[in-house]
Amino acid sequence: MSSSYRKRSHAVSSRLNDKGFAMLDASRVDANGARNVKEQVAEEVPVALTYNGISHAVMMASPRDLEDFALGFSLSEGIVTNANDIIDMELREETDGISLDMQIIERHMRALKDRRRNLVGRTGCGLCGADSLAGAIRPIARVDAALQVTVRDIQGGFARLAAQQTLNHATGAVHAAGLIDGEHCLMREDIGRHNALDKLIGAMHRENRRRGFLVVTSRASYEMVHKAASANIALIAAISAPSALAIDLARAAGMTLIGFARPEGMTIYTTGRGVVEVS
Repeated sequence: MSSSYRKRSHAVSSRLNDKGFAMLDASRVDANGARNVKEQVAEEVPVALTYNGISHAVMMASPRDLEDFALGFSLSEGIVTNANDIIDMELREETDGISLDMQIIERHMRALKDRRRNLVGRTGCGLCGADSLAGAIRPIARVDAALQVTVRDIQGGFARLAAQQTLNHATGAVHAAGLIDGEHCLMREDIGRHNALDKLIGAMHRENRRRGFLVVTSRASYEMVHKAASANIALIAAISAPSALAIDLARAAGMTLIGFARPEGMTIYTTGRGVVEVS
């Protein structure tokens, strides 16, 4: 897939812009009383993902890095296996949101039709629209990457991630996911934690960056671990707690899972191919 894509604009909200936030009027109330203020508020828009003309998912997302989002979602959901499986991508701004129309190779399209899935995603929900209990928890990939890091490396990774969170600095309302490789941090932000990780996975493939460990500004849910495993990430560190299912799946994937990663310490729930030196 070419790194460029076609963009066809329609009458989308005049507030929508590449910054991902809008300036809106509000009233600030504190000990000194009330006053009128201008607030930077995160945008959240419906993003429709279609494959070969067939609607597959509608996600509520931040309107930034949408090419990365479409690629990362397609990879982490197993719709395609590499970026070249997407032949073309067209972004269209509609009256009610944004459409990302992708053309994928025929064998993947046949497999997608066989799955007969039509997801409707919402912020904070990674399984909305699964059509059966059996289809809700998919088999997880086995991680074969390996790395060795220190506690200080992980804490430094979170510091680098925080320094790059321009949208969250502006609004205080979005999550981030970052791939830490030494001093380098590749990161993406979104109002939804799953979307932020999908955007990061897309960016990893487009920029051919596959080494490093993952830091996220959210809890480590089943879906976050599943997506990280699909990207062959050996270690995921979350600022909040994991779920029991996430721990089980991280262990099955051979992934090291860390929660409550803070400057004062962290909790290691599984030890896999990402080795943490704690001494």
